[in-house]
Amino acid sequence: MTSIYDFSCKTATGEEQSLASFKGKVMLIVNTASKCGFTPQFEGLEALHETHAAQGLAVLGFPCNQFGGQDPGSDAEILGFCQSRYSVKFPMFSRIEVNGKDAHPLYQFLKEQAPGLLGSEAIKWNFTKFLIARDGAVLERFAPTSTPQDIQKKILPLL
Repeated sequence: MTSIYDFSCKTATGEEQSLASFKGKVMLIVNTASKCGFTPQFEGLEALHETHAAQGLAVLGFPCNQFGGQDPGSDAEILGFCQSRYSVKFPMFSRIEVNGKDAHPLYQFLKEQAPGLLGSEAIKWNFTKFLIARDGAVLERFAPTSTPQDIQKKILPLL
């Protein structure tokens, strides 16, 4: 796979969705968890979505249970939690693995394109974020401690 648009992922409701459907948009791809100290970031992610979707921003959530077992529910339970607790309307996908031999191919690609601190590829924790330009280029990886508000400064010039 040579482009982010080559990937297809299963949505939280079970449909296969090609990332080519987001071509021409700025994407913020986030591995999420429902029972994490960073879970309140859903509020900021949804605020980014609500404020900037019309300008071409797509926030994409990928639940992951690899860090402390903090997203153990089914896809339906995770989606229900995100919608009821944080009014999430941005696309949520089926739970995936982001590290190890079973890491989703999308995350293998993202980690290769935007390595972490000191060139490490592994995702360190929930709510690691990847910023993708309108042309599909993976621009930057953000640590879980980078809030959606912090990242907004990087997003605005791309819209």
